[in-house]
Amino acid sequence: MNNKVVILGCNYYIGLSTIRCLGIHGIHTVAVDYSNKHAYGAESKYTSERLIAPHYKEETQSFIRFLIDYARKQSSPPVLIPCHDSYVEIIDEHLDELREYYLIPNSEQGLYTKMMNKEVLHRLAEEHGVNVPETVRVNEDNFFEKIESTIKFPCIVKPTDSPSFVAKFRRKLFKVHNKQELVEALNKAADAGLEVIVQRIIPGFDDHMHTFDAYLNQDSKVTNWVTCQKFRQYPINFGASVYTGQKYVQELYDIGAPFLEKMGWKGFAEIEFKKDAETGKFYLIEVNCRITNLNNLLYKVGMNIPYITYMELTGSPQPPSALTENTNRVFWYGYEDMLAVRDYIKTKQLTVGQVFKSLFKPKAYAIWDWKDPKPAFAYASIIGGKVFNKLFRR
Repeated sequence: MNNKVVILGCNYYIGLSTIRCLGIHGIHTVAVDYSNKHAYGAESKYTSERLIAPHYKEETQSFIRFLIDYARKQSSPPVLIPCHDSYVEIIDEHLDELREYYLIPNSEQGLYTKMMNKEVLHRLAEEHGVNVPETVRVNEDNFFEKIESTIKFPCIVKPTDSPSFVAKFRRKLFKVHNKQELVEALNKAADAGLEVIVQRIIPGFDDHMHTFDAYLNQDSKVTNWVTCQKFRQYPINFGASVYTGQKYVQELYDIGAPFLEKMGWKGFAEIEFKKDAETGKFYLIEVNCRITNLNNLLYKVGMNIPYITYMELTGSPQPPSALTENTNRVFWYGYEDMLAVRDYIKTKQLTVGQVFKSLFKPKAYAIWDWKDPKPAFAYASIIGGKVFNKLFRR
């Protein structure tokens, strides 16, 4: 295993789980971030090397040159794995240049960007017969009439470019309940120079959210896949997974696999679906083009995505696999789940009893690992510092 793995973004548990999934196999892991501050993922005992790079957005050209200079010094091309959407965008923009020095699953420049852009994804899904929530573009004729007749209130104002929107507003979307709130949301997006679309809210509690997690080989064929069901998100109703279980749903494969294959996808992708509580139809919500929040859950149930990626790109593809039974195991991000539970109970969407009962399932922790505890202590220190500062400011 002469090929190292350069892992971009270690200040979040996605980077941490990626490092662990590779390190347990003795693969040399290189944790890259723009700052040591809060990069608790790199504290893992499975981190072989730590590097501080120029900021990917503020100094993009220097960042790309940094990656290329590092790769040139290696005896074999490193594998490049981004663990944040912003890194995915930068890699896609410079894909042809980086592929001269790195092993990267995707070979089509621009494909990541297409799939991450909500408006383009919506069009591609429709073209291939995949259900998507009804959508109205801001510049359409009779905009407000279409909102009233087709979308109806409440509805969501959703960015076409999620990373930029989240960086600006610290949320994934705006939920609006009337015309006045809609106009205010549109003005906020316009003032920030961000493009948005308006979508119908698919009915159903958060447990109607599902994922299709798949690896596609260099022939763009699904070789490994697992399906999951979300139970709790943070922020609630329109946030990221904090408590999600593995659950076999064949229909998700039947919809998701052909779509990704037709797109010519290579490597890992996660499609988020929502099941309409009234019709039972699955609607495609978004596609995650990087290692997922649920990565440790996938690993615990037998699908080690970073390792599968590494082995195929270095010439030793792993056998196909599909989890077609239920394990009852759940992914759990304890800190944010506590915040979510508080809000679910406050809004009467869950009871204390329901939450208590859920805590006894076997878990795949976002951060904690008995064999590798240092990142959890580093993370606890970060959270403790934030709480202290908040109290001190008062």
